[in-house]
Amino acid sequence: MRNFRDLQVWRKAHQLTVSVYQATAVFPAHEQYGLSSQMRRCCVSIPSNIAEGCGRGGQVELARYLQIARGSASELEYQLLLARDLAFLETAEYERLACELTEVEKMLATYRQKVIGDVS
Repeated sequence: MRNFRDLQVWRKAHQLTVSVYQATAVFPAHEQYGLSSQMRRCCVSIPSNIAEGCGRGGQVELARYLQIARGSASELEYQLLLARDLAFLETAEYERLACELTEVEKMLATYRQKVIGDVS
């Protein structure tokens, strides 16, 4: 069993989640249960799945949870774009969050490949 807190990818995903929570705090009130909530749930799913995968029995399950985290990251990628296009996020904030997300996505892909390689 791995300690997820030791993983750089988990730390980056956690920081992204904090950033998304801060960014969505200023969304319009009518979006509290809409896009804001969806983005928060989706974002929380990324580090949560990394943590859950680390707590599971082995490499195969860890790889599966990393793939689920990657799916949530892709979902967040669209939601950030939508928030920008609806003018809930300024372009600079969108670009900052998108950059953070891209880094997390790359790290997830790299780590998953390493885990899969360790299984073989």
